[in-house]
Formats: sequence, structure tokens, C-alpha cells
Amino acid sequence: LTPKKETFQTKSENGVITTLSPIHHRFTSLPPPLRFDRPNPDHNRNGRPFHRPPMRRSLTLRGDLIPGDPLLLPRMEIAANSLYKSKLIRGFCHLYDGQEALAVGMEAGITKEDAIITSYRDHCTFLGRGGELVDAFSELMGRMRGCSNGKGGSMHFYKKDASFYGGHGIVGAQIPLGCGLAFAQKYSKEENVSFVLYGDGAANQGQLFEALNIAALWDLPAILVCENNHYGMGTATWRPAKSPAYFKRGDYVPGLKVDGMDVLAVKQACKFAKEHALKNGPIFLLIGKTQTPNKTIVIIMDTYRYHGHSMSDPGSTYRTRDEVSGVRQVRDPIERVRKLLLSHDIATEKELKDIEKEVRKEVDDAVAQAKESPVPEPSELFTNMYVKDCGVESFGADRKELKVTLA
Repeated sequence: LTPKKETFQTKSENGVITTLSPIHHRFTSLPPPLRFDRPNPDHNRNGRPFHRPPMRRSLTLRGDLIPGDPLLLPRMEIAANSLYKSKLIRGFCHLYDGQEALAVGMEAGITKEDAIITSYRDHCTFLGRGGELVDAFSELMGRMRGCSNGKGGSMHFYKKDASFYGGHGIVGAQIPLGCGLAFAQKYSKEENVSFVLYGDGAANQGQLFEALNIAALWDLPAILVCENNHYGMGTATWRPAKSPAYFKRGDYVPGLKVDGMDVLAVKQACKFAKEHALKNGPIFLLIGKTQTPNKTIVIIMDTYRYHGHSMSDPGSTYRTRDEVSGVRQVRDPIERVRKLLLSHDIATEKELKDIEKEVRKEVDDAVAQAKESPVPEPSELFTNMYVKDCGVESFGADRKELKVTLA
């Protein structure tokens, strides 16, 4: 295919100027980068000016936009929804559709050496870290091939070789652990950071502020990312919080508010936050509408979940169907990527439909393989409970005796 030799510049409804580099190749292996201007993020400097404010321009490779992962993530969650209703997934199950831009954009802005720790809505974060679909579905169905050998289920995905430390079922409990990861990175003199994800439902917890205080005190490379999807279970953010502007709360830690349904905005914010944290310290990221500064930083990602809080929540008793469909029509992260690709002639409708078909088949094949994986033996209950050669069995019970009892 011949390269285009034109410059495209468009202005969207919300005033965002998008610029495509003068020469780009369609579907070649090494295309020149695309440049997109994003809206300036809201930010809280807390009386301490940024050495350099976040840049509006995002330098982006075509691979960040072609929706392999963006299409795969919602398709995976659709399959999980079906498996749960078929009773092949037991226990809790929290879906991520609507919030995919965070998983995709974050990965585009950081490396696998940077640590991520999150809450129980973790399927897509696991896939973004390079997790296999078969491993994800196996874990959801409690099979041995799962990323936690079938013992973790939906809320406890894990991939240590890609610096993904879970999946945590206790609301907010991962925040101090994430700051501990940042402490380990600083102690080991690594040039990496820790992204500590939590929801707006955890934003009022005391342990968040305790962890934030010590992270700032010790200048840890921690980036606290609040995924603000506007509802903690069925409670709207304005009900439990005097101010839902979470990124402004750490008066000694800078904060950013980011459009968490814009892949490129998330990428740029995470890239900036990493650079800032390595130089200065912690930072707050509020994924939802946008903010950012010290090594610690808080980012609020303004986002939205289409499903209810969990599979047992219809998601319609505390919000209207019109609200959900309205967000889909205006801010859907997948549709926004699709429009960028089509408007800049990077892909055609047919090419995108072909990708969708491939993704459907990939998901269906992964589900079939996961169903073939065996369930764990009762003895698997004893694995990964203690550090090797350290600790005793629960209540001093003999492993063989307990195995007989379980059988």
C-alpha cells in the first residue's frame, strides 16, 4: 500500500485538535508515529508548581490504535458474562466493559517492569499485562490452568512475571501493598514505578491516606490511580464524599484528572506520571476527567462501567438506562478509537470487521480450551500458602489427614 503524503487536522465536538503526521503508511510494520493533541488535564498543584506541566500532545504508534486489545477486552467480558449465567463461573464476577481505555492506554505508556496492583475488577488488566485468554477463562472457571491455578477466581488474577500483583477482593486493601511495591523499587534502586489502582468506592478509606502519607514522606515512586466510574456498588460518588474531586485531596501530593475513556489521554497521563514519579515522587491519577506532582502522584481516571457492580447487580436500580446508553453514545472508548482509525484512513470498515471476527474466534477457542482444563486436586489447597520451608500447616493438621477429610 502506498504511503499517504497529506496532513490531516480535525477538530472534534469537544474541541480536541487531532493532527496526523505528514507521512504515514497504512498497515506497514514500522509506520511513523501519529501525533494527537489531547485536552489539557485538570491538575492540582497543591501550592507546589510542576517543574513541567503535562503535555497535550501524544506521540502514538499505529499499534496503539488498531483495536486488537481494545476489541478483545469487551469480547472477553461478554464471554465471561455468558459463562457466569451458565453457572460455569461461580462466586463473584466483576466486569470491566466501559473502562477498557485504562487497561490499554496505561500499557501503551509504561513497561512490563512497572508494577500494577488493582482491585477485584481485574480481568482486563491481566490481559493488558500480557496474560493469556485461556489462562483468564480457566481461572474464572476454577480450572488448574488458570493464572492462580483456579483458586483465585474472578477477583484474584495474578501474573508476577509481568509485574502484575493482583486482583484483590478487600476494598482498598491493595493500596498499602502497592505503596510497598514502590518501596521495594526504591530500595532496589530500580528505574520503575508502581501503579496502584483503586475505585471511587475506596477513595474515602483511611488506609488510602495513611499509605499516601508515608509514600510522600519517603518519596516513593507510587502512582495512585483512582478509577472513578461514578458508582461505588450502587452509591453515586456525591453521596459518601463531601468532594468527589479526589485528586485534590492529597494536599502534599499533586493530582491529575484524566478522561479515562480516551486511550491516548490515558497513555499520555501515565507516561507523564511515570516520568514525574521517578524524578519527584508520588502522584495521584484520577481516571475520569484529568489531573497531576513530589514522586507520589494521584491520577483520577474519569470512566464508566456499563454493567452493574457485579453479576448480581442489574445496574438499573440506582441509574437510568438512558444514562448508560448516553455514555455509550458519547464516550465509548472502543468507538472513539474506531472513529480515529476511520477518519484518518488508517483502517477501513471491512478491515475492522475482519479484526472483530478474528477476536470472536480467538475468544471462543480460548473458552473451549479452558473448559478442557482439569479442576484442581484437593491437595492444591496447600500450595502457595507459605514461603518454602517456612510456616506450618493450618491448625497443625496433617496434609494427608486433611486430604482424606476433604475427599
